[in-house]
Amino acid sequence: MPSEAVGALREWQRDGEPFQLHPGDVGWFWRFGDEALAAALRVWRRDGRVVAVGLLDCADLLRLTIAPDARQDESLARQLVEDIADPARGVLPAGKVYVESPVGTRFKELMFESGWQLDEPWTPLRRDLTGPVPDPGVRIEVVGPSLAHEHAAVIRASFERSTFTDERWHAMASGIPYADARCLVAYDGDAAAAAVTVWSAGPGKPGLLEPMGVHRDHRGRGYGKAITLAAARVLRELGSSSALVCTPSSNVGAVATYRAAGFAQLPEVYDQRRD
Repeated sequence: MPSEAVGALREWQRDGEPFQLHPGDVGWFWRFGDEALAAALRVWRRDGRVVAVGLLDCADLLRLTIAPDARQDESLARQLVEDIADPARGVLPAGKVYVESPVGTRFKELMFESGWQLDEPWTPLRRDLTGPVPDPGVRIEVVGPSLAHEHAAVIRASFERSTFTDERWHAMASGIPYADARCLVAYDGDAAAAAVTVWSAGPGKPGLLEPMGVHRDHRGRGYGKAITLAAARVLRELGSSSALVCTPSSNVGAVATYRAAGFAQLPEVYDQRRD
């Protein structure tokens, strides 16, 4: 099932489409291992074809996307709402839960009609990659197994609740999406200062930054902008048409960093919440 879901997500990535679940999101989740990923994926099919993919990103959050040609399909939308609303169907548990899905779908409209509410806003940003990307101006290394410990250490030092480890880097790197991904580290002298993972969905399609972090001891020195520029350059080398990232709107520092690296701020998006 993971390969089938990743294949569908690759196919659905297009410039100009609403922000949606990306194969890189599945690749990043792969750090928890094959069994955890298989348990977290939700796939809906019609006539043998995948028409919707969901990732249970944590116990109470489902990240869902729908095939572009099925986003106004009434019967599919109703099936998705029924499956997600009923805890007995095993998509989401009972109680307070959240769903992320693209804007402009019949599914999202039906969720509101069923009593789901808007949650906190997120800000998607996009950088076009048809033209050259400036040099980041700092030392950048592409991470392989020998540098996995440095990449993992920067991510842990960037996010308070991060549980990322060397072992999880290796699990992530064993996943199908990582064949079109790269991890990068930016250095302040000999110290690893910032890190990012970039995920290509194939030539001519949008690529994703997930995650990007700056070590708490190296903030305020431009390393966030530098590693973001490096990420965009690598995605361009991989053939990506654009670079995408999404961050909570409340994280004004992250939004400013991406904008400084040439990313255009797109209209805010919202998860839906059932209390």
